[in-house]
Amino acid sequence: MPKPLIVLNDLSKKFGHTAAVDKISMSIGEGEVFGFLGANGAGKTTTIRMLCGLAKPTGGSASIDGLDVWRDRFRIRSKFGYVSQRFSLYGDLTVRENLRFFAGAYRQNHVNDRVARMVKEMDLEPYRDTRAGKLSGGYKQLLSMACALIHEPALLFLDEPTAGLDPVHRQTIWDFLYQVTQSGTTIFVTTHYMDEAERCTDVGFVQHGRLVAKGSPRELKQGLGGDMLEVHVEPPMPAVLELRKFPGVAGVDLRSGRLRVHAADPHGLVEQWHRSWPFPGLKWLGYSWVEPDMEDVFNAYAQGHHLQNQNQGQVEAAVK
Repeated sequence: MPKPLIVLNDLSKKFGHTAAVDKISMSIGEGEVFGFLGANGAGKTTTIRMLCGLAKPTGGSASIDGLDVWRDRFRIRSKFGYVSQRFSLYGDLTVRENLRFFAGAYRQNHVNDRVARMVKEMDLEPYRDTRAGKLSGGYKQLLSMACALIHEPALLFLDEPTAGLDPVHRQTIWDFLYQVTQSGTTIFVTTHYMDEAERCTDVGFVQHGRLVAKGSPRELKQGLGGDMLEVHVEPPMPAVLELRKFPGVAGVDLRSGRLRVHAADPHGLVEQWHRSWPFPGLKWLGYSWVEPDMEDVFNAYAQGHHLQNQNQGQVEAAVK
């Protein structure tokens, strides 16, 4: 197990009587790529703001490299970089000028060498003298990451860094993140892309401010218990609506023309439908069992139906 870099103990944040973050406890090791997942409003950004010393916890504690995130917030800031959801650099400055500014703000030596290296590593050379506000969305994110890493921090926070980007720029950013981790940098990233969650070494799910599961993508998928039921029904769109109403069905997703069915007892559903197909306006063409993916895991926790099975203890143990 890698040495813990981030440790949370019952970390909480209330706004009035509303608990945005509710007693989250977990640790994240050095060099990990940790994915923090949850629906909008689940408490992800509030948690990051507390870890960055931008919001004071109302309960519990958290530390980065042994330093308290609030009491030692001014000392901690040199240990991490932060890229927010919104572009927050200086749009009137060029790429190199932004990098020089942040290198100076972090009191770095050999500024020109650092700037030249980041421009090259982030594939920003063709745009080095372009004003940041004129860059495309993908290159704005690359520049934001370059500025956040100019002081070579031990930790990088990324709040939905690839939201709205095309697949090419998403891949470019993740390729660079893998390079960053080779030097031991820890990545803490929030995302709504489940293929990106698959790329994380560890994943935590937060729901209504509470951590409901934590583990590797493989562990979380195993926690759903065996294969998922996928049925071939036509026409598919009406089938989604009808199957969702059926007793015992917790959710239905359309994937490549097939219906992925979430249920506590999928085998019982198949037996029941074999005996008597209850949807006269729909044609059942067959079914198969498929391996769960991270989208299945996300839906299970977001919809609040933690499927009960023999492997559920693995997920519950990962939370503790």
